[in-house]
Amino acid sequence: MKKSLFASVGLAVLAFTGAAVAADLPSRRAPQSDYYAPPPMFTWTGFYLGLNAGYGWGAFTNGSNQVFGAPSGFEGGVTGGFNWQATQNIVLGLEGDLDLSNISNSNQLPFFRFNGDGKQSSLATIRPRIGYSADRALIYLTGGLAMGSVSANINDWRSLPFFSSMSSFQTGFAVGAGLEYAFTDHLSAKAEYLFTSLGSKDAFAGTPDWMSVGINTSQVRAGLNYHF
Repeated sequence: MKKSLFASVGLAVLAFTGAAVAADLPSRRAPQSDYYAPPPMFTWTGFYLGLNAGYGWGAFTNGSNQVFGAPSGFEGGVTGGFNWQATQNIVLGLEGDLDLSNISNSNQLPFFRFNGDGKQSSLATIRPRIGYSADRALIYLTGGLAMGSVSANINDWRSLPFFSSMSSFQTGFAVGAGLEYAFTDHLSAKAEYLFTSLGSKDAFAGTPDWMSVGINTSQVRAGLNYHF
């Protein structure tokens, strides 16, 4: 009986000792951690499409401004492009847009019996961009090719009645600057200033009203872009 009691006590002591040793051994399970991976940084790299609208004003060139006056009006259209975030803060890109325009003016000279009106009816640009980004905010400069349609009409009663109209596709340049902000990973809004100059074309050749017509405009525009 005493031997059985001693044996039972000995087994209990060994079991307790073994449990204590096992508790001190390293676990094979992965250690628990409160670390959470940070969200991915925003990048401007990628393609985008959007809409733009704004207001423009300016002057016809080569003396035709005296005939048609100072044009102004609204415009709007579509935008598309590609950005590449070259460094943490430098963004390079290429942007193009195509707008319908109503930048125009009618000029009446009753004492000289002469009426004329001129209009920039469309404008398209293809422009490289370079910008400085602070996370989701982007300040940029831009410049490149501009092209568009310019039309003019005249009613001249100074001698024999003469009525004529012209419309031509003209090219030139565009320069500007802007600010764009990405509200989400896919949606951004921008505001920009753009100066465009469309080169001159001869109009009403072979008549007393022969002139060279070009147009310079300043435009303030807002836009909304979707980034893919």
